[in-house]
Amino acid sequence: MSEEGILQMFGFLLPAVVTGVVAFYFFKLHTKNEDGRRRFLLHKDTQKNTLPIRLQAYERMALFLERISIPSLVVRVAPKSADKAEYENLLIKSIENEFEHNLSQQIYISDECWNIIKAAKSATVQMIRKAAMSETDLADKLREDVLTETMDKASPSATALSFVKKEIGELW
Repeated sequence: MSEEGILQMFGFLLPAVVTGVVAFYFFKLHTKNEDGRRRFLLHKDTQKNTLPIRLQAYERMALFLERISIPSLVVRVAPKSADKAEYENLLIKSIENEFEHNLSQQIYISDECWNIIKAAKSATVQMIRKAAMSETDLADKLREDVLTETMDKASPSATALSFVKKEIGELW
């Protein structure tokens, strides 16, 4: 082949290579966009299906926090005897049972929210234990002491509940 034949061959080959590179680039870009679109649609569909479940989990956690709030708890859980220690254990056991009943909800809520709910539960238990350190031996007196203890401070349940409401607001 002569020099002129090689240049002529190169002249035919160069446009084909450029066309091939451009076609490859556009095909790659199109594939990437389609993949992104599919992911978006899948995420949108998944969120449409999981949002009701997540809202239900937040509802259950709000109910849990309402049920373990001290005023609600001492009204709902009446002493079975006059023994203070027995009533203290009954209150704490009621909180633990409520918590265990809702344990699975943690997979639907954020870690931060779950940790705040656990902290509210622990703080409520500590408030009951602190009130039980009083010198009285009567369950009804413990009931009064627990209520008095919570009147001066913000309830741990109320604080956690406001966080739950804030997090639900962020779902929209």
